[in-house]
Amino acid sequence: MNAPLRILGIDPGLQVTGFGVIEAQGQQLSYVASGTVRTEAGRSLPERLKVLFDGVRAVSERYQPAEAVVEIVFVNNNPQATLMLGQARGACVSALVNSELPVHEYTALQLKKAVAGHGRAGKSEVQQMVMRLLKLPGLPGPDAADALGLAITHAQVGASLDRLQRARVSAGAETAAASGQRRYRDSRLR
Repeated sequence: MNAPLRILGIDPGLQVTGFGVIEAQGQQLSYVASGTVRTEAGRSLPERLKVLFDGVRAVSERYQPAEAVVEIVFVNNNPQATLMLGQARGACVSALVNSELPVHEYTALQLKKAVAGHGRAGKSEVQQMVMRLLKLPGLPGPDAADALGLAITHAQVGASLDRLQRARVSAGAETAAASGQRRYRDSRLR
């Protein structure tokens, strides 16, 4: 059996960024840690982005994940809020990349489908399912639950995506080899 894979999930937000750490070994999922990184609303945007960057780096250093997952930002009705959320997400991604972690991305819809079984799941439903899947004694907070849900999504979906990518690479190598053989045969016929 393979060694457990430690995955760090990040649910970015300018005021509250959730994090969740799990270990996946085959189909077995284990809770490691979760929580939030919070910024003060009265501080400047650059100061808040630094708090997020430093907080995500500290979580990464403390829990030593092998991979990271970040929620893909959606565009909402308020362009200013979307831009600020995008900057918060950028600070989180930069911190993960700076920690030399491979970063994977999933949408909220993908998270909800993987964790709750459908894309219309609300925050409380995601919290309930995360609690059940990780056998937690109580509900995680909504931001931590989303981060744990992202890590769970990657544990379930990531292995399949890796297998598909390896199959594509292998098929590409076989196609290239067959193409080379055809060119060689064609050149001998001339």
